Amino acid sequence: MIVDFPDTNTSKISKALVKIREEGGAVALGRVLTLVIRTSLGHEEEAIEAANDASREHPMRVIVVSTDSDPDDARTGRGARLDAQIRVGGDAGASEVVLLKAYGAAASDEEGLVTGLLLPDAPVVVWWPGESPEKASTSSLGRIAQRRITDASNHPNPVESLIRLSETYAPGDTDFAWTRLTLWRAQLAAVLDQPPYEPVIAVEVQGASDSPSTLLLAAWLGHQLEAPVTYGLTKRANGSSGIHSVKLTRESGVIELVREIPNVATLIQPNQPTHDLSLPRRNLRDCLAEELRRLDPDDLYGEIISVGLAELFDSTDVGLSTGVISIIK
Repeated sequence: MIVDFPDTNTSKISKALVKIREEGGAVALGRVLTLVIRTSLGHEEEAIEAANDASREHPMRVIVVSTDSDPDDARTGRGARLDAQIRVGGDAGASEVVLLKAYGAAASDEEGLVTGLLLPDAPVVVWWPGESPEKASTSSLGRIAQRRITDASNHPNPVESLIRLSETYAPGDTDFAWTRLTLWRAQLAAVLDQPPYEPVIAVEVQGASDSPSTLLLAAWLGHQLEAPVTYGLTKRANGSSGIHSVKLTRESGVIELVREIPNVATLIQPNQPTHDLSLPRRNLRDCLAEELRRLDPDDLYGEIISVGLAELFDSTDVGLSTGVISIIK
């Protein structure tokens, strides 16, 4: 069921939610968290679809704040308007979706828009599917959340975005560039957990320039294995998107995990048969569902983004602000 509320306010929306719940039997007490999605006008549906799918694992209330205000309108109060939509039942998965479209000055107080709609005594997670604020933890929405999710790959320059995240990290922050590494990290850890138990003496990571996950994987490997790392970033025109390959050098030979075609990677190990493994690029639903499984800070991500990334750049004699940018031009 979808109910529209043109030119409204949060008080009316809150009362409507109670009425719909009483009449339709949607029980808010079954929700385990509130997910706030901050996006721009016209880009809501993909994020809502991912949240609806993830809600089958994590029943929640989804509040979508969508704005595209003119700064002059926000300052003068012209064009202030809030349109809303409530989706429940089959149109909202196992959640209830509140879509807020704010215009002009109505978009200037994002925290005020959602405060009256949050579930009582439930954790709050904020997700920016597109561009995120300069510092997520101190932003209007970020300061009311236990977890803050960004996606560096959707920024005009993903690597610059990753560098900014490393400089502004606060406990509770995470990024889908890290979440997309879960399958790669699991596979590489499984390989290194088999004999011979030799130390890795060199690491090489290759990927596309639009993939911040490539740098995070290189940083994770270098930090955890305490081995020198080299990495290469290529333009999309020269290859597929995402991570392309990982090479781990040991005394007994080189372990290679190469993804030359979508969703399938080839594992090559010394003195062992070559294997084809399922290694798909993770979609928004999978990434979001994984991040919602934990509401405490991801300490490993924090260590890699704030320490491991700096170690990676230091080891390749490039600076945080200029080195990576020169590689991808």
